[in-house]
Amino acid sequence: MTQTTDLTAEDRSKDAFFTRIAEVSQEMIGAHGKDFAMGTLVLAARWIADNKISAAKPPH
Repeated sequence: MTQTTDLTAEDRSKDAFFTRIAEVSQEMIGAHGKDFAMGTLVLAARWIADNKISAAKPPH
């Protein structure tokens, strides 16, 4: 098992994104159920695959 100190900056960044996605997913499930959360994540993946997400302005 890899220790946190052995992770590269890129790996730590990716872990942080996975943590954020997990937190948002849990919020969506709590508010609207699993079907909504899964549909939202699938739709986001399709937008990324179709290069539509890059046209959206970042929130910050």
